[in-house]
Amino acid sequence: MIIDSHTHVDRFGWYDPPETIIRLMDEAGVDQSIIMTYGDAPDVEGALEYIAEAVQKYPDRLIGYARMNPRRGEKAHRLFQKAMEVYGFKGLKLHPVGSLSHPGSRDTIEMIHLAARYGAPTLFHCGDEEYTLPLQIAQAAAACPEATIILGHAGGYFHVQDAIRVAERYPNVYLETSAMPYPRLIKEAVERVGASRVLYASDGPGCDLTIEIHKVRMAGLTPEEEEALFFRNIQRILSNVRTKEEGQ
Repeated sequence: MIIDSHTHVDRFGWYDPPETIIRLMDEAGVDQSIIMTYGDAPDVEGALEYIAEAVQKYPDRLIGYARMNPRRGEKAHRLFQKAMEVYGFKGLKLHPVGSLSHPGSRDTIEMIHLAARYGAPTLFHCGDEEYTLPLQIAQAAAACPEATIILGHAGGYFHVQDAIRVAERYPNVYLETSAMPYPRLIKEAVERVGASRVLYASDGPGCDLTIEIHKVRMAGLTPEEEEALFFRNIQRILSNVRTKEEGQ
């Protein structure tokens, strides 16, 4: 089984309808994919509804995350609560370049705390741009120890070692393999932080799902480690997600 922990469905700029990712999943042998838009709610009107409709159309194949702009404060909080409680989403996506919100800012920390009250993971775009660097996202991991923080792209091209160091320091941090081009560093991440905290993902359709799968298989992992990366870890994370805030 393969669950892709990071893909996109959108119609608000780049046109990638759900049928595109479903076709690519079928070609690559991917069973389920987590989907999100390229733009942030509430800045992009209808973004969350578009993801909800895609999940409703393909309930056995697609899983929704809400990509949010934490700088929108209470409005963003209300929409995220609706995404979780009404639409049945499973996680939060933050792209600090798009929202211009530093990972350690008060707005971002409050948004992550909110996601954690649902048991929902927070997936960061973590690459080589300012506001997305692993050592910056480490501030969020330190401030939100109860939250599951996923470093999407595991530091990109030039900051993978920093991403691994952050995951070594903070047990609530997971590394995600999409668009990070080094199979040997996938192996190193597994050796240093454990196979239970590394996730396969593709960032499709922009990245080729088949190539991203092959990259993991090139890393020289055991069959048990591959199973952990390809589906067991994300299954475990999503199994803890609730449709109501903790304490309600």
